[in-house]
Amino acid sequence: MDGGRRPQQQIPVVVLAGFLGSGKTTLLNHLLHRSAGSRIGAIVNDFGAIEIDALAVAGALGDSTVSLGNGCLCCAVDAGELDVYLGKLAAPETGVDVIVIEASGLAEPQELVRMVLASEHPGIVYGGLVEVVDAAEFDDTRARHPEIDRHLALADLVVVNKLDRTADPERVLALVGSLTDRAAVVPATYGRVDPEFLFDCRPSEERIGQLSFDDLHDHDHGDSHGDGHGTDGLGRSGHAGHLHTGYDSLSFVSDVPLDPRRLMRFLDSRPEGLYRIKGHVDLGPNDLRNRYTMHAVGRFLRFYPEPWAPADERRTQLVLIGSGIDTEALGTELKGCESDAPHADEHGMWGVLRYVQGSEDEPDPEPCGG
Repeated sequence: MDGGRRPQQQIPVVVLAGFLGSGKTTLLNHLLHRSAGSRIGAIVNDFGAIEIDALAVAGALGDSTVSLGNGCLCCAVDAGELDVYLGKLAAPETGVDVIVIEASGLAEPQELVRMVLASEHPGIVYGGLVEVVDAAEFDDTRARHPEIDRHLALADLVVVNKLDRTADPERVLALVGSLTDRAAVVPATYGRVDPEFLFDCRPSEERIGQLSFDDLHDHDHGDSHGDGHGTDGLGRSGHAGHLHTGYDSLSFVSDVPLDPRRLMRFLDSRPEGLYRIKGHVDLGPNDLRNRYTMHAVGRFLRFYPEPWAPADERRTQLVLIGSGIDTEALGTELKGCESDAPHADEHGMWGVLRYVQGSEDEPDPEPCGG
């Protein structure tokens, strides 16, 4: 990698799990309808690998494997076979922006996540485990399938679906929240979750992982319902009556480098409900050559160093997304990570380098390890 060239954009792989009837397929179809032209690749129900044009095939997915001209591939696979399917979907010629693995209702999500994390394909990145819960049947589901508590503890995002069908939605939301481990809990009906929570709906020139900065900075346009919305000075969502109201967002920009030790303390203590952090960090004299693209989903964390281009403005740009998070406090904490020290801290980078892929000190891959 030299000059001002950027590495190939990695495609997020989202694992969509939940017991039968929770609404996974409804949610996936909703994403297809609301994808704003993004192209979604899907590996559906017991690994039938298909490629989906989100505009042309919206609503085509059912509860069984779908074949779209390239044959039915519904078979049990190991990590190597899954890598083959992911590689086909991630090929540049497909134009895919995000890959969704819709697990079968009885699948073990932890194993699926491990397989994605174990992928050796350079063109993909883990995009999070989304667990879909049927609010109306949650108590009965826990009685029949006590393992759901373990699944919720592993999830990066929990969609509590069918809230309109339960008499006490607040009780269910609180109960689900008590069973998660720092996951964002998002209420939903009919699987209606804003796709920008999972992937970038408007691929732009400056795209960071699954969400573009433009999507959070440019809120002057209306959505498909004609609702306008805006952000305050910190980039926080400030609108109501819209799918965005299920979560909060913060965009943080700083022209002052961040201190790596302070940054890692911030990341190690990030609060419950902070689902995603995307963007890049300027670590100043600690690494004058590289900026560090950050990808955090739930507790999963990775840094990707890449050389600054000559024309780059050396600054930190981060987007934080979650549910029930205190965006003002998070902004203050990030501000406290700034440091204008002229010299590098000899051991300051150790914490960051633990989360650089391929580093000798890199932690073993865990579904939500970070």
